[in-house]
Amino acid sequence: QSRSRDAALVKPRDGESPEPWYLALLGFAEHFRTSSPPKIRLCVHCLQAVFQFKPPQRIEARTHLQLGSVLYHHTKNSELARNHLEKAVLRIIKISQFEDVKFEAASLLSELYCQQNLVDSAKPLLRKAIQISQQTPYWHCRLLFQLAQLHTLEKDLVSACDLLGVGAEYARVVGSEYTRALFLLSKGMLLLMERKLQEVHPLLTLCGQIVENWQGNPIQKESLRVFFLVLQVTHYLDAGQVKSVKPCLKQLQQCIQTISTLHDDEILPSNPADLFHWLPKEHMCVLVYLVTVMHSMQAGYLEKAQKYTDKALMQLEKLKMLDSSPILSSFQVILLEHIIMCRLVTGHKATALQEISQICQLCHQSPRIFSNHAAQLHTLLGLYCISVNCMDNAEAQFTAALRLTTHQELWTFIVTNLASVYIREGNRQQELYSLLERINPDHNFPVRRFLRETLKMSNAEDLNRLTACSLVLLGHIFYVLGNHRESNNMVVPAMQLASKIPDMSVQLWSSALLKDLNKACGNTMDAHEAAQMHQNFSQQLLQDHIAACSLPEHNLISWTDGPPPVQFQAQNGPTTSLASLL
Repeated sequence: QSRSRDAALVKPRDGESPEPWYLALLGFAEHFRTSSPPKIRLCVHCLQAVFQFKPPQRIEARTHLQLGSVLYHHTKNSELARNHLEKAVLRIIKISQFEDVKFEAASLLSELYCQQNLVDSAKPLLRKAIQISQQTPYWHCRLLFQLAQLHTLEKDLVSACDLLGVGAEYARVVGSEYTRALFLLSKGMLLLMERKLQEVHPLLTLCGQIVENWQGNPIQKESLRVFFLVLQVTHYLDAGQVKSVKPCLKQLQQCIQTISTLHDDEILPSNPADLFHWLPKEHMCVLVYLVTVMHSMQAGYLEKAQKYTDKALMQLEKLKMLDSSPILSSFQVILLEHIIMCRLVTGHKATALQEISQICQLCHQSPRIFSNHAAQLHTLLGLYCISVNCMDNAEAQFTAALRLTTHQELWTFIVTNLASVYIREGNRQQELYSLLERINPDHNFPVRRFLRETLKMSNAEDLNRLTACSLVLLGHIFYVLGNHRESNNMVVPAMQLASKIPDMSVQLWSSALLKDLNKACGNTMDAHEAAQMHQNFSQQLLQDHIAACSLPEHNLISWTDGPPPVQFQAQNGPTTSLASLL
């Protein structure tokens, strides 16, 4: 984002001696634009009146820009806005002066083209503007960021990374280490998305050095540190290293506390290339909550994840009242995706379903969000379907999700859950084997040591849920083999860990095993206690199952194509078997 360059959209620039009529019309236009509420029609009339005076070309171009800007930001008349912006660009693009008007018009028109899905018109315009803006550091950097963002939205991350590399070198040449860091950190973010880890490590090391050595505005410095630490934390979490990430996460949390105490005095930097900031500090605060939720969920601290999700969603609601930035809705969707998975683990399916419905509403409001999150939405519905034993619907949801994603980790997650559906159905061996072949075509991991290896890895990184699931499954295997002592050694810690998370399914499974183990060993009192626990967990799950299947939103399980429905018919009650839950 740029800092304080476009505050007043209708004003003359310095270094001119405009005619009195022009100043009067601009003054009226600005008065109407900034009225409360804004009087946009009157503002537009004043600006249109400028053309009656047959002004010089530079004033004509600037007025077209001002009209285009007002119409774009304050009305739905995007065609008229586009018409004025195109005229502004046409009038002034080849004139060597008036850079602000020229590049602002090109930038705004490109943004409008993208909004109208005319990306092929936006790209050449931005390239031309970048080509001729090298003597204007602020605009050259801003246009490079804009074109890189456009390529990113198109998922052309290679082109985006190339542009960010060009920007970093340009910023170095013009003496802006701050903006160089912004370009490099942005490039690092895209390399992480591409999983180019060999390139990420040296880049993050360089960024760390630049950030620490840069002396400037404290808020800008701290925001660079937040950006850097967010990348480090997500890099660790991507690798499942929830224990190793803790020092970085703690630094990040301390950093955001520091930023919240600093006063942003809006003193503009002396170097025009420094006129950028990454995110407003309120947005950074939500982002830090979000990565904390991601960490808590992966580590299996689900109550902590719930606490931070509540804080983040409350903050988001306040921000969205005053700020229409699309990144806030993206944060909201990602938070909901994480908390829905937590709800399904803790046995709160009805709440999870209502939160899935909230994502549907957000997707309905924003086609871009739906495009980016459709696969995740079908995956969440598939997980919900498994939890209420609707296996046919689960299969349909996972199949829809696979059709919509090219993301390797998400694809693997979906396929492994689909495999679990085939296992539960019992008569799908052929499909299961072909699916397992797709997951591991090279057979490159130790087939005979799955659970031992899983337990070792999860213990090393404090992955509590993975540890609990591995323990209870090993306990079950030992029980079936008749090794009751070893089974007990696995099931008891599994139960303790599952209670701490809390993981309702593992608690149900562990209590059933403990009941059978104690019965087999003649421990009548312990067997009775375990049976009572199992009965309590079963009852809780059954009540939640009935509540979820009775919700109108339960009909979402039948949606597999097109945009998500936002209206639901009432349900008469659960239509699925409860047997598998017991």
